[in-house]
Amino acid sequence: MKLLSAAQTREADAYTIKEEGITSADLMERAAKAFTSWFENKFLPSEEVYIFCGPGNNGGDGLVVARLLYLRGYTVQVFLVGDTIKASPDFKVNLERLSDELAPKHITNTDDIPALSSSINVIDALFGTGLNRPVTGVFAEVIDKLNDSDAFVTAIDMPSGLYADSQTPAEGAIIKAKYTVSFQLPKLAFFLPQHEEFVGEWHVVPIGLSEAFISEVKTDLYFTTHQDAQPIIKPRKKFSHKGTYGHALLLCGGFGKMGAAVLAARACLRSGVGLLTLQVPSAGYTVLQTAVPEAMALADKNRKLLSELPDDLEKFSAIGIGPGLGTERATKTTLGQLLATSAQPMVIDADAINIIASSEKLKAQLPANKVIFTPHPKEFERLVGKSNNEYDRLRDMLEFCQEYICYIVLKGNNTAIGTPDGKLYFNTTGNSGMATGGTGDVLTGIITALVAQDYTLEEACLLGVYIHGLAGDLALKDVGDISMIASDVIDHLPQAFLHLQQLN
Repeated sequence: MKLLSAAQTREADAYTIKEEGITSADLMERAAKAFTSWFENKFLPSEEVYIFCGPGNNGGDGLVVARLLYLRGYTVQVFLVGDTIKASPDFKVNLERLSDELAPKHITNTDDIPALSSSINVIDALFGTGLNRPVTGVFAEVIDKLNDSDAFVTAIDMPSGLYADSQTPAEGAIIKAKYTVSFQLPKLAFFLPQHEEFVGEWHVVPIGLSEAFISEVKTDLYFTTHQDAQPIIKPRKKFSHKGTYGHALLLCGGFGKMGAAVLAARACLRSGVGLLTLQVPSAGYTVLQTAVPEAMALADKNRKLLSELPDDLEKFSAIGIGPGLGTERATKTTLGQLLATSAQPMVIDADAINIIASSEKLKAQLPANKVIFTPHPKEFERLVGKSNNEYDRLRDMLEFCQEYICYIVLKGNNTAIGTPDGKLYFNTTGNSGMATGGTGDVLTGIITALVAQDYTLEEACLLGVYIHGLAGDLALKDVGDISMIASDVIDHLPQAFLHLQQLN
């Protein structure tokens, strides 16, 4: 699914209006009805509603919502902030449509701001996606008072003061919403951790924007849904065998960290690989053979760390390296040999990322179109460099992907995937319960298995990240977010694959 910029969203609105032969006020009515339907499914009419409207089209949405909620039996008060003389035409149309019972109160200074309590439901309709300057003055005073209150705030389309697709200036005020209800598609801002306190929990309501426009508009920004992930899965043929589904090699584990190898191995096997071999320090050989009997094991000559590669490296169809590896000199040398000699695609994680990050020579050895990096934010910072903010971090990630012709899976909530051709994908599965040691090792195993099965690197990233998060979401229902561990994610991989395969 595509993510559109604020400018493209305005173009989609205009295209839809022209295509359907409707007015902009008609489209505003449609959007407000969608928001109102969501709102009445969430909040009871017994709860009083205060709607704060700015003079633009977002404020116009708020006026329509006020009228619709009043007709549905809600007690509604409307507050107009700022000068409405220069209000947008659609705002003025809907201001005239308000009944006398909804006569708005004007806020021109701090004294006009009403008292707020936890029993009040606030709807934020001050500013939408068109905002291009910091919020100051009376608008900032209203936002600050809303943020300081115990009122429950729901934002229409965007939290007021937050830019939709660029860095918001630090000096402006921004609404801290509990819910944000976006029209048709989410906004790029929703996927960045720095905005969690402003966006809250976001939802999308369809408003019938032109599918023709959305399908044809050019963008490099996407978010992955089950409709995107499901078609990627390759059906299995009746006369296939274990050799059909690839032979993966995992180079992982170290003294005291064999659990990382076990987790990666179990996840790899649960993700459909035909054959799996692990090379581990000799101290971990018995551990691995006992914990993962379905995998083959090779014992490194070194007891505690990885110091060599298998002799027959060419027989493997994909290689995963990093979990529990350590960064000792012998391991660094081995990784350099792998980069210099391997023709197979590689999934590089954890300490393998840290080793490469510390060496420009190793970066220069990265084979083009053969590497997927799976860093967490700190590993990413070591590999790519420190960014000023999360928008810059996305830009820096894409520049790195293009320079080294590789893929990066930046782990976290709404995991971001960067590609060599400049595309950026955000994942929509997963939860806070997965913020626990070992889940990254699980992801390495999943993606390595998919690459071994001859999925393209882009397909392996998209499907691997989605199925990893989906397994976590299924585990959440059984164990909750506090008690979840990485093994729970592995245990729910079969359900995740079944769930995705059964969706039409």
